[in-house]
Amino acid sequence: MNIKNLTVGLLLLTVTLMSFYSFAAKTFGNEKEIQFKSGEQSVMAYEGSIQVLENRNDKNSRTIPLTYVRFPATGNKKGSPIVYLSGGPGGSGISTAQYPNFRFPLFMALREFGDVIALDQRGTGKSHIVPKCESKKSLPLNERLSESQVTKIYRAVATECVEFWNKKGADVLGYTTVQSAHDLNDLRKHLQADKLTLWGISYGTHLALASLKVMENHIDKMVLASAEGLNQTVKLPARTEAYFKRLQQAINQQPKAKAEYPDVIGLVKRVNRKLEANPITVTMPQKDGEPIEFLFQKSHMQGIASAMISDPHRYVSMLLQIYSGIDSGITAMLPSVIERAGFMDSKISFDIMSFGMDVASGVTDERLNLIEQQAPASLVGKMLNFPMPHLNKVIPNLDLGDDFRTKPKSDVPTLLLTGTLDGRTYVQSQYEATAGLSNLTKVTVNNAGHNLFMVSPKVTETIKMFLSDKPVEGKEIEFTLPPFVR
Repeated sequence: MNIKNLTVGLLLLTVTLMSFYSFAAKTFGNEKEIQFKSGEQSVMAYEGSIQVLENRNDKNSRTIPLTYVRFPATGNKKGSPIVYLSGGPGGSGISTAQYPNFRFPLFMALREFGDVIALDQRGTGKSHIVPKCESKKSLPLNERLSESQVTKIYRAVATECVEFWNKKGADVLGYTTVQSAHDLNDLRKHLQADKLTLWGISYGTHLALASLKVMENHIDKMVLASAEGLNQTVKLPARTEAYFKRLQQAINQQPKAKAEYPDVIGLVKRVNRKLEANPITVTMPQKDGEPIEFLFQKSHMQGIASAMISDPHRYVSMLLQIYSGIDSGITAMLPSVIERAGFMDSKISFDIMSFGMDVASGVTDERLNLIEQQAPASLVGKMLNFPMPHLNKVIPNLDLGDDFRTKPKSDVPTLLLTGTLDGRTYVQSQYEATAGLSNLTKVTVNNAGHNLFMVSPKVTETIKMFLSDKPVEGKEIEFTLPPFVR
C-alpha cells in the first residue's frame, strides 16, 4: 500500500466533503436556519432579510425591511433562485407557503431546479412595518349610494390616510411596482445570483412584467399564472359578459345545473335591474345593541360577484344561489352575505402597500374612457377592481405614468398558464398583457379559475418541464369542475 497516495487521496476526499457541506450549508447575510411549517408538514429552511430604500427617488429616504424564507435546492443541477411573487397586491409569499393544503407542495417540487424563495414584498407579511390607516369616514349603511358619492368619500379617505402615514414616517410614493422591481434586483445581489427566475400569479405577474423593464438581463425565466398587464390594474367591464358566457358553457355540461340555470346572464341582469329599482332593506342583528337596517343595493351585489367569480370551483355555485334567491324574492341569506362581505365595517381603511401599488399603476386615459363607456351596461360595472378607478391619480406624483403602462418587450423564456374560467384576469387580457414576449409558451387550463396552480398535477408537471428546459408538450390541461348544483 502506498501510504503517500492514500494520504493524498484522503486529503482530497476531506477537502471534497468539506466543500460539499460548506456549499450545502451556505447562507446569505443574516439568514438563520428555521423549521418551516405548513400544516402538519415541516421542512428545514432559512429566513433572512435585506434593507431597501423606501423611496429610491428621495435621497433622504429611510430603509425598510424585506423578509423572505429560502428553501434550499435539492436537485443536482442548481439553477437560478426561484422567487415567488404573491398576488393582491398585498399577499404574503411566506403565508402562501405556510397555508395548509395550498401551494406548499409546489414550493417543494420546484426546489429541484434551484433555491425557492417565499418573498414578502415591501409592505406585506413580515415586511409590513407601516400601520393600517383606519379612517374616520364611512359609507352610510341605510341610504342609496351614488357612484359620485362613494368616489368623493373614498378620495377624501385617501388624502386622510396619506397624512396619517406621513406622521408615521412612511412615504407612500415608495409603494409602487417599480420600487418593488428594484427590490427584486437588490434581493438578487443579496443572494449572490447572476439571475433570478420569477414565479408569480395575478399581481405577482404585474410585478414580474415590470421587472423586465428594470432588470431584464438578470431574469433567467418567468412562470406566470393569471397574468395582469401593466395597463390592466383596472379591468375592462365588457369582458365580464364574455366570462359569463364561458361559465354558461360549463354549466351546460352538467344537466342538473343547466336545468337550474339556463340563462345566467339573464339572471344577473334581472337581479341588477331589481336592486337598482328597489334596493332591499335587510335587518342586521348586532351582538351588542339594537339591530341595524342595511340597504342592500346593486353596487353591493356587483361587488360580491366580482369577488366570487374569480374561481368557479370554489364560489360560483354559492353566487348562483344568491342571485337565484334574490330573483325569487328570497332574502333570508342576505344578512350572512352582507356580514361576510364586510359591508358592515363602520370605517373605511387602507393598507399602504395595496393602496399605493394600485394607485401608482393606474390606468391610461384612453383605457379609462373605454371603461366609463362599458361600465353602465356591464354585469359588475366598475366593481371588479374597486376602489380603482375611483382613486385614479388621487395622490400627486404617485401615478407611474403611461410609459410604465406600455407592454414590455423581451425574449426571456416565459411560461403563461391561463384558466379559461378566470373571473379576474380574463383570457383575452392575459394574451394582450404578454403580447410583447417573443419567447412565450402558452398553456391553457380548461375550466380553471384564477388560482389554478393546484387544480391538477399536470400544472406542476408543466412548470417542471419548462424549468428543465424541455419543450412543453401539452398546451392544454383539463380540469373537471365540481357540480354547480348538488
